[in-house]
Amino acid sequence: MPAIIDVRHVNKAFGGLKVINDCSIQVEAGSITGLIGPNGAGKSTLFNIIAGALPLDSGQVMLDGEDITNRPANELFHKGLLRTFQIAHEFSQMTALENLMMVPPKQAGESLFSAWLKPGMVRSQENEVRRRALEVIDFVGLHHVRNELAGNLSGGQKKLLELGRTMMTDARVVLLDEIAAGVNRTLLGDLVSNIERLNREMGYTFLVIEHDMDMIARLCDPVIVLAQGSVMVEGTIQEIQNNPQVIEAYFGSNVA
Repeated sequence: MPAIIDVRHVNKAFGGLKVINDCSIQVEAGSITGLIGPNGAGKSTLFNIIAGALPLDSGQVMLDGEDITNRPANELFHKGLLRTFQIAHEFSQMTALENLMMVPPKQAGESLFSAWLKPGMVRSQENEVRRRALEVIDFVGLHHVRNELAGNLSGGQKKLLELGRTMMTDARVVLLDEIAAGVNRTLLGDLVSNIERLNREMGYTFLVIEHDMDMIARLCDPVIVLAQGSVMVEGTIQEIQNNPQVIEAYFGSNVA
């Protein structure tokens, strides 16, 4: 399969500290690729560069053959590149259903002109967005809290809602940033199942930062290990777990 994300020799420093150092990774279309590494390895910085939240110092980021280097996040959103966050970013004073309905861009109701002069079109589009949002909220298992304020949802439910928001767009690549953090085991199982279904049934490509190795083992192939801002090794989870370099990076030379 061709690479849908191609990161080429990327460098990023903050002051005198080089956080990303000549880093190159590829994410194949249709894959669920894991990105792991010890704290401070540069995983979140690399995510932010790919997602358009941080400018890089040098190098190149490609999306399905198109140069997206230093393109802003809102532009990448329209190209189908989305990300979730370790701490969910919901509209807390809107319901779960309304959070989903907010996602599709260029809705007619956003225009005062259309709202005044084309109310029928606005109403028709809103009904279609609501229908889609109800389908999504059923998919992620949140139908029972669809009318609850998003701020009142549990941490795991908020993560499910974030995943649902990616389904309200024409997502192609989703960057998942520690989606298991703060989620109980039951809801984590729901999250993992939904990610697998989106990959299998809808062709989503995922790049996953995660510290939960059980989740990485279930979901990800291949797994990329980042250390000191560079790729240390890439392979299957079994190859990664048995690699002496990885063991030393995580646990120290005495354990290795």
